[in-house]
Amino acid sequence: MTDAYSSLADWFEYLNEDCDYEKWSQYLYERLRSLGVTSGRGLDIGCGSGAFTRAFAAFGFDMTGYDSSEQMLQKAERLGAGGKVRYVLSDARKLRVAGGRADFALCVNDCLNYIPPQDVPAFFARTANCLRKGGAFLFDVSSPYKLREIVGSNVFCEDREEVAYLWFNQCKEDRVEMDITLFVKGTDGRFDRSDEHHTQYIHEGDFLADAAEKAGFRVCSREGAFGEAADRTRLNFLCVRS
Repeated sequence: MTDAYSSLADWFEYLNEDCDYEKWSQYLYERLRSLGVTSGRGLDIGCGSGAFTRAFAAFGFDMTGYDSSEQMLQKAERLGAGGKVRYVLSDARKLRVAGGRADFALCVNDCLNYIPPQDVPAFFARTANCLRKGGAFLFDVSSPYKLREIVGSNVFCEDREEVAYLWFNQCKEDRVEMDITLFVKGTDGRFDRSDEHHTQYIHEGDFLADAAEKAGFRVCSREGAFGEAADRTRLNFLCVRS
């Protein structure tokens, strides 16, 4: 059994291509502009292999991506993004910035679901300390509905030509325990197996809003995926540091 996102790092964006990273990044960019941030330095917390980091660098921001998975950051470096991106190996709960406070921070695509509830207030406080006054903070979680009713105690699988996976979930009271088995085709045609364990915590929207406000953020909006009011699978928060 390997750490989360060890073996998955090379395949994560490929297996999640239906997420529509281009549309997702454009949504985040438009929301950021609505909060008055149009240039400057950005932090991508839990950046993974850098999909959003690269997108915001392309929008013209000076980006720093943070992730606790060395393998994810190695993949991000291989994918490249030009001169306005740097990557830092760091637990989100130990976030630090150099060279002054940033203009905005992202924490999207379930990063926050990996942080236990008892650590969320301190994480928000640390993030606030990394941002200038008036800086924006956009974060999201997979909703309680999604984790309990869709991911829940269910099994998912996919078989592609070069990679296949089995994903077994067990829903607990406050979290979902996930076991993922990955099969990757080698040059000799044989498949190598690896196993990872993930834990995603269920965070209620009111809890997150309260913790963000106590950390010094003003919650400007709460909305579903891509801003859709009817969506129940994702909770997006648009915040400004007071």
